[in-house]
Amino acid sequence: MGLPMAVNLAGAGFDVLAWNRSRPPLDAAVSAGCRTADRPAQVAGAARVVLVMLPDLPQVRALLDAPTGLLAGAGSAGAGRAMDTLVVMSTVSPVAVRALAEELRPRGIEVVDAPVSGGVSGARDAALSIMAGGTEDAVQRVRPYLAAMGSTVRRMGGIGAGSLAKACNQLVVAGTLVALAEAVVLSERGGLEPAALLEVLAGGLASSEVLAQKRHHLAHSDFTPSGPARYLHKDLGFVLDSADDAHVSLPLAATVAGLYAAVDSGGLGDLDNSVVLRLLREGRLPSPDSHPTTTKD
Repeated sequence: MGLPMAVNLAGAGFDVLAWNRSRPPLDAAVSAGCRTADRPAQVAGAARVVLVMLPDLPQVRALLDAPTGLLAGAGSAGAGRAMDTLVVMSTVSPVAVRALAEELRPRGIEVVDAPVSGGVSGARDAALSIMAGGTEDAVQRVRPYLAAMGSTVRRMGGIGAGSLAKACNQLVVAGTLVALAEAVVLSERGGLEPAALLEVLAGGLASSEVLAQKRHHLAHSDFTPSGPARYLHKDLGFVLDSADDAHVSLPLAATVAGLYAAVDSGGLGDLDNSVVLRLLREGRLPSPDSHPTTTKD
């Protein structure tokens, strides 16, 4: 996700200084017009606004706190061009990102949480839906960068609001995936061809972006990952955490989270998130009395 996002920023005319944990994406970024840094501290020392796209907050914290990490380069508040705004574009816990913002504020660093939806294709086409949380001034300050990567950019509220909106998004994505997988299983048992069923669904009210992106996976049982199932399992943990925090009961969320917990514990987490179809076909379902695991920072 990070590479096409950086490429789109460079294509929009921004001076992009990129760092990545592995070298090949950096080489591709250079070809697209980005400059590269040898360590995160260089980025934080040169850019006031730093955008991070990593799996979760533990990786963000490691990037901040490493000896050559972002905080080492940011220095003290007001240090010239040093980082003063951190945009967390990962899918993270709304509760945990608020805590991170509180920790960084005394250092003169403001946090904006701006998770995205749209997958790799949306990142490549600069068509992401970006849900931002933070102060009005901070979101306005980073809006030009977000607009270069997404077709929809909306401030949802204060810090953590973007991540809460993304949790809602992931609930809909996961629920839709499970419904589609169940429809495929039901159609197969009734003698229908899954590809034909999905074609009909795509032409009617059941059509969705989830179906458009996952149609091939479901029709051909091709679980080559475009979005690993373990990430969706993680995200559903944030859904349940948010539900607990808001004191609401979400029966669909609990059921879907249980299914993806079974996917992950069954060794299928690195496959595409549509692999829930395999779980349903094989009848490897969680016990009704089991409780889905949640993921916390």
